[in-house]
Amino acid sequence: MAKRIKMPIKSESEIRKMRVAGEVASEVLQASAAFVEPGRTTAEVDAFAAELIAERGGIPTFFGYRGFPGNICISINEEVVHGIGGSRKIQPGDLVSIDIGVTLGGWIGDNAVTVAVDPISPESKRLLAVTEQSLFEAIDHAREGVRLADLCGSVETYVNNYGFTVVRQLVGHGVGKELHEKPEVPNFRPAGSTPKLKAGMVLAIEPMVNTGVGDVDWLDDGWTVVTSDRKPSAHFEHTVLVTNGDPELLTWRPRTALPEQLGVTL
Repeated sequence: MAKRIKMPIKSESEIRKMRVAGEVASEVLQASAAFVEPGRTTAEVDAFAAELIAERGGIPTFFGYRGFPGNICISINEEVVHGIGGSRKIQPGDLVSIDIGVTLGGWIGDNAVTVAVDPISPESKRLLAVTEQSLFEAIDHAREGVRLADLCGSVETYVNNYGFTVVRQLVGHGVGKELHEKPEVPNFRPAGSTPKLKAGMVLAIEPMVNTGVGDVDWLDDGWTVVTSDRKPSAHFEHTVLVTNGDPELLTWRPRTALPEQLGVTL
C-alpha cells in the first residue's frame, strides 16, 4: 500500500505566481553563474546575487532559514551543498555549485547549477554532464500518474551507469510558499511503495552527485556539506511543475552544455 503523504497541489493562480518567482530565480542564477571567474571570492558572488534579487523585488529565500547566514549557497569542488560565501577565492579548475532561492510574492523559486572554471579535467567534464542529464532523466518522470519512486530511482540508475554516486543523506523536496514541502524527493529509489504524482505538484528536483563515494560530512560551520573522501561533487536543480503531459520547468534556463558539446563521451 502506498504511503499516505499529503502532497500540496497548487491552483492555477498559485502556479502563475510560482512561474514569476521561478523566472526571477533562474535569471539571478544565470547572471550569478556568469559572474563566476578566477580571483573573485565566494562572498562577492553572494553579494552580487543578493543585489540582483533585491532589484527584482525578491527576498533571498535561504537567508536566515534555520539560521543560515548566506544569501545563496555557494560550494566549491568537494563541497556538495550549503557552502557559505566568504573569503575563499575561485581558482582555475574549480567546480562552483551555486544554489539560489528567491521568494517573490510569498512564493519560492529554487534552482542550482555547477559552473566549470576552465580548464577542468576530463573527469570533471563527465561529472557535470552526467549530473545535469540525471536531472533531466528525473524531470521526464514528473507527470501525473508516475510513481514518485520511479522519478527518484531514475537519478541513481543513470548516475551509477557512469561510475558516479548520488548523495543519499540529502534530498530534493516539494516547494511552494515553504522552501521544504512534502514530498521528499531523494535521488535514489526509496524503499517500499510511494504515491503517484498528481498534476499541480511542484517539486525541487536536485541531483547531488559525487565523483567518489556517496557519503558526506558536515564542516564545523554546521552548514557546509563535503564529500567524505574530499573528491569533487556537482549539483543541478530545477523547480518543476507536474502536469498530465510534459513537465514544466518553472526555473527554465538553457542547459549548461550537452555532453557532446563538452567533448565528453558518456
